[in-house]
Amino acid sequence: MRSPALTQSFPEGTTVPRSSPPELASRLARIRHVALDMDGTIYRGKTLFEFTNPFLALLVRLGISYSFLTNNSSKSVCDYVAHLRTMGVAATADLIYTSTQATLEYLRSTQPSVKRLFVLGTRGMSEEVASAGYTLTADSAGDEPDAVLVGFDLGLTYARLCRAAYWIKRGKLFIASHPDRICPTDEPTVLVDCGSICAALREAAGRGPDAVLGKPDPRMLHGLLHSRNLRPENLAMVGDRLYTDMEMARRAGVLGVLVLTGEATAEEAREHKPELDLVATNLAELGNRLEAARKAGV
Repeated sequence: MRSPALTQSFPEGTTVPRSSPPELASRLARIRHVALDMDGTIYRGKTLFEFTNPFLALLVRLGISYSFLTNNSSKSVCDYVAHLRTMGVAATADLIYTSTQATLEYLRSTQPSVKRLFVLGTRGMSEEVASAGYTLTADSAGDEPDAVLVGFDLGLTYARLCRAAYWIKRGKLFIASHPDRICPTDEPTVLVDCGSICAALREAAGRGPDAVLGKPDPRMLHGLLHSRNLRPENLAMVGDRLYTDMEMARRAGVLGVLVLTGEATAEEAREHKPELDLVATNLAELGNRLEAARKAGV
């Protein structure tokens, strides 16, 4: 059972219900691992937030481990390691878990007969799928797949979108790596993400995905709890989206911390039902709260 909603923090000038500060401090003091969403939480687009590295350093000082979770399937784990290092964040492959990895784990554990995939995704995603032992089929009616896998395809073409719809309409297993409709960006555009691509396929083929992996599927956190030997009360899920990050935290029974540096607004957070565990302006505020809870010794 989840604990009651905790004290919320919003930008100055907003008014929100507040619950017991001691209760919040008690839960924060039990946190041993922080699972961090990436785009919109530690950076936006190609811009690293100035408070990210100080926050990570604070976690180390407090003895709190951390990992990076992302629904963005456009990059492989190796790509993300390089991407983070380019922005100045020290990262290794064991700290990163993506929706592509969650999808591959799902296919291995629940769909062992699936060997051939028609993939709408980037080269990085396709290479990761192929390296896991799957055969990637071509854009041809003669090269039949066992399933269609849709991710965040930055090079999506009309022909391949039509081919995916064709196989889905013919009854092939339809898997989506994650439900995100758009990807956060610091550029003057809208980045159409996996969920929106799936919406187009649903309209064309007459049915939606048979399974949608990534956040908010709680399996993204269950594996983390098991591998780190943690109980749900020891884990905080931090992200900027209500329908992925916070919903997954709710389903997994861990502390959900919404940061207002990405998609969700303060108004959306204030009106969200069920009431959120904790809303912080950014990671710096969360760090202050974690440090204060540890110093208080609650």
